[in-house]
Amino acid sequence: MNTNLNITEIFYSLQGEAREVGLPSVFIRLTGCPLRCTYCDTEYAFKGNNLISIDTIMAEVGQYNTQYVCVTGGEPLAQINCYVLLDTLIKNNYKVSLETSGSIDIEQINPGVSIVMDIKTPCSNEVDKNLYSNVAKLQAKDQLKFVIGSRHDFDWSVDILNQYPTQAGVLFSPVFDQITPTQLADWILEAQLNVRMQVQMHKLLWGDEKGK
Repeated sequence: MNTNLNITEIFYSLQGEAREVGLPSVFIRLTGCPLRCTYCDTEYAFKGNNLISIDTIMAEVGQYNTQYVCVTGGEPLAQINCYVLLDTLIKNNYKVSLETSGSIDIEQINPGVSIVMDIKTPCSNEVDKNLYSNVAKLQAKDQLKFVIGSRHDFDWSVDILNQYPTQAGVLFSPVFDQITPTQLADWILEAQLNVRMQVQMHKLLWGDEKGK
């Protein structure tokens, strides 16, 4: 069986988002994405040809003193061998999170993986790619993320949460340079939403530096 994956980068940094924010983690960024969100900050991962075996990936991950691994992209599930990688990481007792756009069915993901799934908001221009049936498949260990660039995005996100209840933790994040974190915080408090607001800590620390 061919167990290679097209990899943009593997790096060690602090997790900048979601439940594990602040924890030293290894990031495995897979190449390729079927979406083109307006606010994407990893366009460099759209293309590339850097095939690496899962054995080599595991050896590189093992160099770092952490149990936390984040598999990201691009859209990692666009590569079928991503599922093999996730299974291998879980088998080796890593605490694994997967960042996915939510446009691909999450049914077959290893149950030990913590899924961080986007719902694409109107400002992304990719709302039609949302696979809303995925929301019901999320569990308490998972997280559902809304990246919000306007008041319209915020109101739309609240409506989606009402239409599609979830067991997962809910994250609201401001689009960098489109709304301020303070604006989003005020909207959340005014609406008395039970969601977690997050900012991208890695950008506060290092800006858009690649590999951070």
